[in-house]
Amino acid sequence: MPIKSFRGKIADGSIDTVVLHTNTGSTGYRIKKMEIMHAEPGQQDAEHTIKIFSVPQTTATNAIDFSDNTLLAAAYLTDDKATLGAASTVIVFDNVTFNQDIYVTHEDTGGSQPCNYYIELEQVNLSLDENTVATLKDIRNIASQ
Repeated sequence: MPIKSFRGKIADGSIDTVVLHTNTGSTGYRIKKMEIMHAEPGQQDAEHTIKIFSVPQTTATNAIDFSDNTLLAAAYLTDDKATLGAASTVIVFDNVTFNQDIYVTHEDTGGSQPCNYYIELEQVNLSLDENTVATLKDIRNIASQ
């Protein structure tokens, strides 16, 4: 299946929207790869937390809760300018299919620096049943917020 990639530079405390929805909802996506990189490696201390959600978010925080059904992916990067090249990254993403927009949040606990992100999504064709399930799951998750 085709791979679509999205990249961006997100400010501290910001939320980006990746537009994926279609009129019919028959196109689904799965996260295949996620990478994050400090905007100025080695220049500033930073503790970046980037998360991807399936429903709109009102705030960006550094708290990661894997019991949250709307959390699709989370990445954490520490960058200490005193120890050049000793950055540490942890990235986890769920193997779930979605057919609506996704929302990327960023929080820098160690400062207020922006962070780059790169996401690869596998595009899949959804049957009517799969389309209905994905859409109802999004509606349920939005209602529970």
